[in-house]
Amino acid sequence: MKEEVRKALEEIKPALQADGGDVELIDVTDDGVVLVKLKGACAGCPMAEMTLKGGIEQRLKQVVPGVKEVVGV
Repeated sequence: MKEEVRKALEEIKPALQADGGDVELIDVTDDGVVLVKLKGACAGCPMAEMTLKGGIEQRLKQVVPGVKEVVGV
């Protein structure tokens, strides 16, 4: 599942990078929790939680079966 998540994040990255941010995959747990680190402008943005849950998590759940949650670390 980790490789599928990595590929999906590569599709998401251009939108984040257009706003000066980025996302780094840290790990995928056996129970479907994806650990990511928001970087650049995303790291301190007041909308970071919305980006994480409403953007990244929602998309990963659509394209990678088994993803339960995305957590920022």
